[in-house]
Amino acid sequence: MARNIEIKAAVADVTALHERAAAIATAGPEEIQQHDTFFACNRGRLKLRRMRAGEAELIFYRRPDVDGPKTCDYERSPVADPAAMARVLEQSWGVRGEVVKTRTLYLAGRTRIHVDHVAGLGDFMELEVVLEAGESVAAGEREAERIMAALGVAASDLRTGAYIDLLEARARD
Repeated sequence: MARNIEIKAAVADVTALHERAAAIATAGPEEIQQHDTFFACNRGRLKLRRMRAGEAELIFYRRPDVDGPKTCDYERSPVADPAAMARVLEQSWGVRGEVVKTRTLYLAGRTRIHVDHVAGLGDFMELEVVLEAGESVAAGEREAERIMAALGVAASDLRTGAYIDLLEARARD
């Protein structure tokens, strides 16, 4: 499985975050519309991500639900017929929920900076530091913390879990 180090944080001033991300970015911004359907999965998270012009991918991932940098193991697979894939997964596993977001992607070297506006939740930032095969988790965590500092993300802004978890928690409240 591929691995990365991830951070998720709530964003109070999205304009300032965009400015800081642009200042350290080596590429971007690129705006991407994403519609994620999460399926029941007891060994991690499984989602079908639909993007522009029929483009879609199936993503399975596992990561601990903790604040700060965390290791995420994941697999991605392109999906040629997302409607058929959604039907099969819904019938076999059941739908957990959906997350609709507008993502602005910046790249800072090997780190993906996502500035996300999530329907029903608001504005968030995610970092994904892609680890090379055999690279230490500590090296990725150091890079994530450096970029987090450059973006002005405070420890109090950090969030655990996935957007689907946050939406489910909001629905329970």
